Amino acid sequence: MTPQALSHEMWFAQFDGYLHQQGYQAQTAHRYRTVCWQFLQYLQERDLVLEQVDPTTLEAYLQIQCQRYEQRHGRAPRHAHHLFGRGITLLLRLVHGHWPPPLPPTSPQACFQQQVCEGYAQWLARYRGLAPRTIAIRQTRGQKLLAWLSARGTPVHLADLSVADLDAYLADKALTLRRSTRADLTCSLRDFLRYLYAHELITQDLAPTVLSPTLYAFERLPAALTPEEVQAVLEQARQDRTPIGLRNYAILLLLATYGLRAGEVVRLRIEDIDWRNECLHVRQSKTGRATVLPLLAPVGEAILDYLREGRPTTEVREVFLRALAPLQPFRQGSSLYCMVARQLAKAGIEPAGKRGPHTFRHARAISLLRASVPLKAIGDLLGHTVPAATAIYLKLATDDLRDVCLDVPTTEENMP
Repeated sequence: MTPQALSHEMWFAQFDGYLHQQGYQAQTAHRYRTVCWQFLQYLQERDLVLEQVDPTTLEAYLQIQCQRYEQRHGRAPRHAHHLFGRGITLLLRLVHGHWPPPLPPTSPQACFQQQVCEGYAQWLARYRGLAPRTIAIRQTRGQKLLAWLSARGTPVHLADLSVADLDAYLADKALTLRRSTRADLTCSLRDFLRYLYAHELITQDLAPTVLSPTLYAFERLPAALTPEEVQAVLEQARQDRTPIGLRNYAILLLLATYGLRAGEVVRLRIEDIDWRNECLHVRQSKTGRATVLPLLAPVGEAILDYLREGRPTTEVREVFLRALAPLQPFRQGSSLYCMVARQLAKAGIEPAGKRGPHTFRHARAISLLRASVPLKAIGDLLGHTVPAATAIYLKLATDDLRDVCLDVPTTEENMP
């Protein structure tokens, strides 16, 4: 057996074990193995090993498969990359660790812009201490500005960046965005301009010239469910005893009981649950602080039901996993939005505003306010660092505020 064949046999055996470990259905795993085995034969005929495969090699193979398909069926295949390359992509990710590999810059201009954005990301992490997700967002926005500048995004022309350029960029990109999104975009843009000026990539500090739209405190009423609606959703979810149903019910209980952010739920790990001391360790999304919460019996039982009867066997440490293979945790908190929206629809509930995980967080805050819990205690539970973040919920408790307000004296009462 040739060295190439031995290498292929080794990787194919690892790939087979990976498919089983990640919970792929037998039919899907069989199709992926068949597709990958044909690709390995193609490589062996050309004396190539998997480590040498690049996007050009894969594209050439897919073109050959498309030609064979067209000769056999008399028409071009639909979704050729999915039909012939889905399993191959998984195999190449196993071999290379990441697929497709990042494309190197193809021009001096692209190389310069990549260096600027990489330096900007390091600056944000070192001097601003921002979270990795926030850094990625701001780095992407910096890349978009440089890409929009096109040929002017070079060391020589970037130094002459002007207010007119920034006005044109914002007019092109921001006019169709909501005010809150425009405010976030302009904040990121000012940050990027500060970095460019500090590193002498532009000749003048343009950050003060970028103005944000006015946002008024408490201008929007947060969407919140009533206690009856929360109970209806939980009752509806509890009836589903499938693995997915057990997972969804446990997630909904965490949202409704503690008012957790969606990101805090999806990042919850096995070791964060202290069964012996009946407490829950939560890492807050925005502050990064650790909060210890009491593990209430209904929540603990729901999580335990999911771990015993619904959660697949895997080495992943996050508690909640996606329903479809590969068995991975949710990518981010927003991944729960569709699940929560479906559960609300099943219970026949149509909130006036948003219908994602945050509606349970708002509902929990309102229920605590109506139970006369101090704002400081509510803010500590929800992970707020400033009182204003909690005070917004006072707008949703107007009925309770009316109970403690003073009567306005009548005209007769004011008369001497």
